[in-house]
Amino acid sequence: MNVMVIGGGGREHAMAWCLTKSPRVREIICVPGNAGTMGIATNVDADISDHAALIELVEKHNVSLTIVGPEVPLCAGIVDDFHKAGLRIVGPTAAAARIEGDKAYAKKIMKAAHIPTAEARVFDRVEDAKLYVEAREHGFVVKASGLAAGKGVFVCENNEQGLQAVEQIMVDRAFGKAGDKIIVEELLKGQELSVFALVEGRTIYMLATAQDHKAIGDGDVGPNTGGMGAYSPAPIATPSIMATVERDILVPLVDAMNNDGSPYRGILYAGLMLTPGGPKVLEFNCRLGDPEAQAVLMRLESDILDIFEALADGDISKLGIRWNPQPAVCVVMTAQGYPGPYEQGQTIEGLDSVAELAHVQVFQAGTKQIEQYTVTSGGRVLGVTAMGPDIRVAKSRAYQAVEKIHFNGAYYRRDIADKAIAAKSTS
Repeated sequence: MNVMVIGGGGREHAMAWCLTKSPRVREIICVPGNAGTMGIATNVDADISDHAALIELVEKHNVSLTIVGPEVPLCAGIVDDFHKAGLRIVGPTAAAARIEGDKAYAKKIMKAAHIPTAEARVFDRVEDAKLYVEAREHGFVVKASGLAAGKGVFVCENNEQGLQAVEQIMVDRAFGKAGDKIIVEELLKGQELSVFALVEGRTIYMLATAQDHKAIGDGDVGPNTGGMGAYSPAPIATPSIMATVERDILVPLVDAMNNDGSPYRGILYAGLMLTPGGPKVLEFNCRLGDPEAQAVLMRLESDILDIFEALADGDISKLGIRWNPQPAVCVVMTAQGYPGPYEQGQTIEGLDSVAELAHVQVFQAGTKQIEQYTVTSGGRVLGVTAMGPDIRVAKSRAYQAVEKIHFNGAYYRRDIADKAIAAKSTS
């Protein structure tokens, strides 16, 4: 069959790469795709917010199944529009995608379902938010309530930082309409964990775990980004922790959304903090994380088309997903200046030499092809991903590959997977 992948980031490149391994896939259409997907798929430069145009592409290319990577079209109702047209698509409806698109709504659902999360207040007036922040005595987090590509979160150690965050989100409108409302919540301490699950009605199928690295700098310092690297599996995700996550977080959420009239069908991502009091929810997302997807999908041994078809058709109960037990590490290479303003159009060198390495795959994100050159076109440019018999070897292989790739202003963290290595050495 022909399959269409919506999106142009590293996550979508990883999905397309997995689809190439399915014997049942004839052609992959990526909209818009990137320079990396050009070699394995047909890229179509179309506006992913124009759902009518995407439906026309389905008909033109005889597409049997559409897979949506990013959150924006999901929250905008692409699944609803495809269903109205009688087309098969993977992802939640707009009502269900609110779990990511509206953090205030997510907090309301969690409170009603008694799901452990940070204590929080929601504000839609700048003056009220500033008064509340000025009265805080300890560290806290300020978040834009809407979609901000992972960048609308500010960890504030004091009132001054909090007031600056409120000003940036609500007054300067750094994230546009995403800042119409903000959330001020308690600062949770611990290690972060990314948990992914397939959800259909009341059926939950948990996938491989991962740990993301949101901060720009080594040691988790500096502003938050969309993700600077990840590894899978996460050693901190013990069987006991995962049982607690399923019982106290995923099951209550799925039940609450059914009761709210927004049944969930698709990939659900729970971003968690493992606190001394147990796992607490930082956020829910309505799709695979990026760059966690690169590390997780690198380990997938089952046919990904079987998984996507089961989700689209509402029958995940019979799935039996196989994972390579070897860990995978993804190191993100970014443009200089990211997550702030960054340059584009820098020529990327070394991709051919890395393609010859065993156990390594470069998933492209912010790239495009200009004649014979691959150039940068986004903040997060590449997700250099490697597997190994243990996490230390996987990390070494990933960074050996990173060192072979060059473009002007390239930046990357040097400590991706160090937490996992430390956990293994103390276990």
